[in-house]
Amino acid sequence: VVVVEGMGPAPMKATREFFINRTNTETSQMGTMAGAKSGVIPSTGPLPATVPAVLDACVTALDQFGTKSLAEVMQPAIELADGFPIDELRVQYIKTRGQVFSQWADAKRIFMPGGRVPQVGQIFVQADLARTLRSIVAAEKGAARKGRHAGLMAARDYFYRGPVAQRIGAYMQSNGGLLSADDMARFKAGVGVPVVGDYRGYQVYKAGFWTAGPAMVQTLNLLEPFDLKALGHNSPDYVHTVIEALKLALADRDRYYGDPNFVKVPAAELLSKNYANVRRSLIEKERASLAQQPGDPLKMKPILASAAISTGRASTVPSHERANDTTCVNVIDKNGNVFSATPSGAWLPAVVAGDTGVLMGQRLQSALTDENSPNVVAPGKRPRITLTPTVVLKNGEPFMVLSTPGGDNQDQALLQVLLNIIEFGMNPQEAVEAPRFDTQHYISSFDDHEFLAGTLNIESRVDEKTIADLKARGHKVKVQAPFGTLSAPTVIVFDPSTGVSSAGADPRRGRYAVAW
Repeated sequence: VVVVEGMGPAPMKATREFFINRTNTETSQMGTMAGAKSGVIPSTGPLPATVPAVLDACVTALDQFGTKSLAEVMQPAIELADGFPIDELRVQYIKTRGQVFSQWADAKRIFMPGGRVPQVGQIFVQADLARTLRSIVAAEKGAARKGRHAGLMAARDYFYRGPVAQRIGAYMQSNGGLLSADDMARFKAGVGVPVVGDYRGYQVYKAGFWTAGPAMVQTLNLLEPFDLKALGHNSPDYVHTVIEALKLALADRDRYYGDPNFVKVPAAELLSKNYANVRRSLIEKERASLAQQPGDPLKMKPILASAAISTGRASTVPSHERANDTTCVNVIDKNGNVFSATPSGAWLPAVVAGDTGVLMGQRLQSALTDENSPNVVAPGKRPRITLTPTVVLKNGEPFMVLSTPGGDNQDQALLQVLLNIIEFGMNPQEAVEAPRFDTQHYISSFDDHEFLAGTLNIESRVDEKTIADLKARGHKVKVQAPFGTLSAPTVIVFDPSTGVSSAGADPRRGRYAVAW
């Protein structure tokens, strides 16, 4: 199992001092007006853009593990860029966020052709993007006589070191952004070693501490001694126990996770069973924790003595600026290869880099300006992201792949789907459709990085007595619509004894399971 590290770094001009000074300037101009944000990296516009990494991630995966050409795998994307009938979800995004991306002429031209929100079923065309994708394919074909590898590298260099990089860099520099052509040329997607944990004989693989993924391993370590099946699916004791374990893992995430190229993360200690044993003592059976409680993995103590308790604050970011939309891809092929990805970053409202048609991401907002945080912004540093694909093995054989959109809810949703299958014997479709819950007891990875102590979202399909019991334990319960959670996983389970794969796709968003 390997990780293709497809997260682009911050531009070299993205210093902490830049964002602090920018905030101070804005605050002095706004006085005490609402909207002046203390040291927060913007969630929209050109400033939160990191180096676009997905193309090099795909090229790297193809080059080291694939068989097809880039032209073959890009053809469906080119066809979609030429035009597709737009659906309800994307029309709603454009409608609610139009006032934001209308600030940038190229984005408005593409997403609101003729100055109007597209109608559902209208053919939505991205001609500039189609042209850019075809030019990348042409670069590959031009070098193909030298072999498959040479073709892939030529395509990659055309984007990152050639005309596309120059045009993206020029646009960003002239429109208030930090990203430059030199930042593009400097980037190379790495192939890294995953984090892995063992849960009752299942090996759960996640991306490294530059993501939130290891928090799922920490949570599983905390939960392993509990007889979750005996507690009963979505019973008061079950929901309470899972949520309290998540709070502890996410507190460690907020305290210790960051780009390992820049900060020393106590990885082995955080992932150890001994550390989980120490931390588990903080889970109170009848009382919800309202404090943020990171531990001390180096001294193997349940609580870090110097930890500050977050009290939370209301977000000042308007709802039409909030981040979305991530997606997920999980695949098992005929040769037994398994693949999990969580593509994201260039969501609406997005800045389009001029005539390239390339949407710029906004992931730099996940970094902080707190100089004491391992996730503090720095030139060339990756923000700690929520994207968290998952591969599960059993006895060294592929067993499951799963991922989901959903921001800070991602690992929480995947944890429940995994437990639904392993602990409660559900099939994949049952596992993703089952009622879910999530906590917001963490420092948000987006927007104003708010902390909502004790908040527990739970779908209304969960039994009313369970909801009442959770409120009595001190959880700040918010009841959602029957299928109201924002996460939407897909999952594939593989049976090596029969060679049969079975998949589930969450109805909460436009998820699909297909086989051929």
